[in-house]
Amino acid sequence: MSEPNSSAAGTHSDGSHPKAEGFWALALGSVGVVFGDIGTSPLYAMREALAHSRSGGTDELAVFGVVSLMAWALFLIVSVKYVIFLLNADNKGEGGALALMALARRSLGRRSGAILLLGMIGAALFYSDGVITPALSVLSAVEGLKVAPGIGPALSPFVLPISAGILITLFMAQSRGTAKIGRYFGPITAVWFLTLAGLGLYHIVSEPRILMGLSPHYGVLFLLDNGFLGFVILGSVFLAVTGAEALYADMGHFGKGPIRAAWIILVLPSLLLNYLGQGALVLTRPDARISPFYEMIPEFAFWPVLLLATAATVVASQAVITGAFSVTQQAVQLGLLPRIDIRRTSETQAGQIYVPQVNMLLMAGVLLTLALFQNSSNLASAYGIAVSGTMFVNTLLLFVIMGAMWKRPWWQAGLVAGSFAAIDLVFLSSNLLKVFQGGWFPLTLSGGLVIIMWTWMRGAQILTDKTRRDSIQLTELSEILKARAPHRAPGTAIFLTSDPDVAPVALMHNLKHNKVLHEKNVILTVRTTETPRVKDEDRIKIEPVNEDFKKVTVAYGFMESPNLPKALGLCRKLGLKFDIMATSFFLGRRSVVPSAQSGMPLWQDRLFIYLMRNAANPTDFFKIPPGRVVELGTQVTV
Repeated sequence: MSEPNSSAAGTHSDGSHPKAEGFWALALGSVGVVFGDIGTSPLYAMREALAHSRSGGTDELAVFGVVSLMAWALFLIVSVKYVIFLLNADNKGEGGALALMALARRSLGRRSGAILLLGMIGAALFYSDGVITPALSVLSAVEGLKVAPGIGPALSPFVLPISAGILITLFMAQSRGTAKIGRYFGPITAVWFLTLAGLGLYHIVSEPRILMGLSPHYGVLFLLDNGFLGFVILGSVFLAVTGAEALYADMGHFGKGPIRAAWIILVLPSLLLNYLGQGALVLTRPDARISPFYEMIPEFAFWPVLLLATAATVVASQAVITGAFSVTQQAVQLGLLPRIDIRRTSETQAGQIYVPQVNMLLMAGVLLTLALFQNSSNLASAYGIAVSGTMFVNTLLLFVIMGAMWKRPWWQAGLVAGSFAAIDLVFLSSNLLKVFQGGWFPLTLSGGLVIIMWTWMRGAQILTDKTRRDSIQLTELSEILKARAPHRAPGTAIFLTSDPDVAPVALMHNLKHNKVLHEKNVILTVRTTETPRVKDEDRIKIEPVNEDFKKVTVAYGFMESPNLPKALGLCRKLGLKFDIMATSFFLGRRSVVPSAQSGMPLWQDRLFIYLMRNAANPTDFFKIPPGRVVELGTQVTV
């Protein structure tokens, strides 16, 4: 998981974070939401790494080496990079690739195409992760049926249908929100981690030699012994840290302290004990390498652990799904995607949102993934690319933050970020070797999403530039109206525009066709800041032009949903008074046609037009009373 999710903790619209819940309550909540993904890695990570070793995991060096590599991946990538460094690179308390992108752009004090592209790539990789994670997590848990005592072979044909049924039920339940069940995420996952630790200890006691695997030299010896194959195996070892980026992405919901405490006190020890326990089991019973996690469960506890594993994977999947909703909200607000229907599922928790289109697309993607890959071993080959790519993007953005915001000498920023980038590139390169084994899937998804975001941004910019060229300045229009005063209509007219210095298209059409000007005219611009939230006292800015016109700018953070009537209610405190139910909102609706002479290829023009036609109606998106809206259209070529 790589972006903020909204399932269990909710955020406050005034920009504060839910610290009032208590430190340990937040730490428990973070266990369910932040660590659900990395907590399901023991189901498949050890199995995959051992299977790809030269000996197939049958010799002691392979076991010690894999345990060593996994332990040090957890230490270096999660504990050092994320817990120590990246948790300090917050954007007003928020984390994630898009939050980091916005922070990097603000730190530089200028727009950067390279940073924007990194943000797009990070968001696209997250969506790919959001398709693969639920499929892999749930499938790897349900595959425990294959080794069920006595009846495993009979249950094997039902693994795929059961997994699909669980996932379909999960997606269909999204519209109801997760406020009621979200409170159980932390306790369920905490019990899961304690179970991981208990199972691990049970086997470590019987084979304490496995503790030697914590020494890094075994990892080095193992890689040298396997040669180039050792480099390939690193892609499987990386599965142990997938989900690590959630520490940073979900920071805004819980805070740095609770996340760090949960990692150090519960999550890291439980994961280490379980991987050591799996290693101890394989040392004593080499045949257990085929499914080391389920083989380590005592027969009397098999069914309770299987049910708990399934519940834990559902929680991990829920965290990724709601994270996709949150990322979509950020991407729309930052202008990376067209407006989309975003619904609130809770009156009290700002983070509780539901995005129907994204939910249906994710469900279709997850079911397609199940159909294509059939089992968790095949899926594991596709999994690492999206996550390792996200981690590399985070490292590059961290370099900018360290130099531009923290004011560290660039050589120091390069040294720290370069060290992390070297680790990221090793794992990313290893995972890229699996392109033909399934890695093509997240790359294809991510590439398509980057093209969509780039097309939307480029098309919107071309449209804005063309509109500006074909329009007149607001000040110039004011002078014309003084010379030839039009007929006055009573009440207030609000004209929505993205460029407050230019006379809006709807205003020009109203003057041209209706030949009227309202008594009060507000040129309204909605602006998205590069901070997560905006305080109410900073939300409204009013700039008088003359007696006829006032410019009003409404600012929202990239994690907020616009509500114009509510925001305009704040205008009263600033001296601009009007009755919202006696006010007309004028919107310009543009009919866009493709042109071979525009700044984009024809296929991109058509993609942009498709996105525009499927964008949410601005009346719904901005929560404007439908009966107060007047739309005036014009045709534009791109």
